[in-house]
Amino acid sequence: MAHTHDKNYATQYKCLPAWSLTLLVGLLLLLLLSACGNSTTASPAYTASNQAHTALNQASGTFNEYPLPQDKSGVMRPAVDGHGRVWFGEMGQNYLASFDPQSKTFEQLKPPHGQAGIMGVIAAPDNTIWYAEQYANYIGHYNPATRHFDTYFLPTVNKPDPGNSKQTLSLPVAPNELMLDQQGNIWFTEMNADAIGKLEVKSGKITHYPLSNPRTVQQLSPYSIALDKRGEVWFTNSGTNTLGRLDPNSGALHFYTPPTLVGQDPLSLMEIVSDPAGMLWISTFNTATLIRFNSDTETFTTYNAPMISHGIQGIYGLLATSPNDIWATVSVSNAIAHFNVKTKTFNYYPIPSPDCTPLGIAQAPDKSFWFTESATNQIGVLKP
Repeated sequence: MAHTHDKNYATQYKCLPAWSLTLLVGLLLLLLLSACGNSTTASPAYTASNQAHTALNQASGTFNEYPLPQDKSGVMRPAVDGHGRVWFGEMGQNYLASFDPQSKTFEQLKPPHGQAGIMGVIAAPDNTIWYAEQYANYIGHYNPATRHFDTYFLPTVNKPDPGNSKQTLSLPVAPNELMLDQQGNIWFTEMNADAIGKLEVKSGKITHYPLSNPRTVQQLSPYSIALDKRGEVWFTNSGTNTLGRLDPNSGALHFYTPPTLVGQDPLSLMEIVSDPAGMLWISTFNTATLIRFNSDTETFTTYNAPMISHGIQGIYGLLATSPNDIWATVSVSNAIAHFNVKTKTFNYYPIPSPDCTPLGIAQAPDKSFWFTESATNQIGVLKP
């Protein structure tokens, strides 16, 4: 069931000047590279890519993979601009990076005030790049044509120090993922602050929408964010495994809890996307469950993807290219998966490099799919 909060506790701030953080904290996404328990169904142990997919419904496609210049790059979510260039953060090297498929070359840029925390990256219609610098606590904008960066710094939040009851910790709000609305505003999740933020680019004003009343810190951990066809903002709360909806006009909030499957822990909600018909799709990281939410009927439908391995269990990256076509990275199966909504079937495209831990996924203008390989320090592309 949903519960609603009214708009009267949205707060507003002007962009803050640059400042140095006194304390940085480890955040949830660092867990993505660690194992997440056992599979809920019996399956053979994963040994190699060519053996891992023998039990899966395979599809044919062409892969290319490109190693990054340095080791331990910590590649995160990709975005593709209108020229076909692939952009992504390198948390291990403190870079905002791009890859040009035509010249097969990487460009690596040190972001201003960067603290190795670039998470979400999006390419705007004008081919400029927006990114969330989680540890340095700002929203960044880069114009490749002028090679100019703009930074929009965010406030801090406070919480009692669990190690010393007489002290208070000052934490970054920790922007994690961001999106662009039809008015040109940037919306983003604030993992530490348990809030949703909005940057009005023209004025520089930032509005914060706390997700609880009284306000909490590091309990809800809003993670991923999407915009539906009606212009409403949807997000996942990784701390409570709930789905949230924010009305950008009134500030009203609603929360929804997916069903818990028999014999399983609550689904660990990660990425969220809205398909062209307005359905919300959510990936889960503790089981290979794909979730659909119909906002008109307020109902969830779950689809279980085949799995063949132990270790990292679930689906991470998510993309809806049509109401009938959902694409995802399935780390446990070392594959890119296509889910056919009409037939309710998964088709798997096995990634050539074994044990690569694919994370983010994005579609290029030529309809190819780019993805990051966190374990093998590469980016890859699939042409189905």
